[in-house]
Amino acid sequence: ISCIFASILAIATAIYTVFYCESNKVESMVHLIVQSMAGIPSIVLGLFGYTLLVLHLRIGRSLLSSGITLAIMIFPYIEVRVEKTLREVDKSIINSSYALGISKVHTLFKLVLPICKEDIISAITLAGGFAMGAAAPVILTGAVIFAPIPKSLSSPVMALPFHLYILTGEDISLEKAYGTALVLIIILLIINIVALVLNIKRKENN
Repeated sequence: ISCIFASILAIATAIYTVFYCESNKVESMVHLIVQSMAGIPSIVLGLFGYTLLVLHLRIGRSLLSSGITLAIMIFPYIEVRVEKTLREVDKSIINSSYALGISKVHTLFKLVLPICKEDIISAITLAGGFAMGAAAPVILTGAVIFAPIPKSLSSPVMALPFHLYILTGEDISLEKAYGTALVLIIILLIINIVALVLNIKRKENN
């Protein structure tokens, strides 16, 4: 959920900054906001999500609240990577497309984004791994002890980082804690391998 929300907003922001923004001041402001968001600690984002989503908007501790909070956390990382990728596209290809009378929207969706596809997927994958290891936002916005598999976006969750926190913090079972940590490490390792393979594939295509 967090990857869906964050990637849509990040890709839209990157496209606007690279292809549509004509004001240097607006572009600098966007970069400042993105960089500031990247520097916010996860515990602060968790408190923000808890205050806004759980208390004020009354969404409650749920998969949706956690997804939105984590999306805010990973948004700047995806945006920076996507924007960098879009700027690296050969300008002659884009200009040739414009010279043929092809619209900017068609050029973006049929030419530029397909060229950047591997990099964009890699950025989203790595950001998803980062979100998966975040404990504080999930604990504050969506996690409850021994929650079943969520059946809807309004259901609470029992995430692996929270499960690990409970096992170690309450001294329930170190063996289960080590097992949970191992599963989390393996999942993150797989995610990083996928991102690495995508990067290698992109370099081979180039």
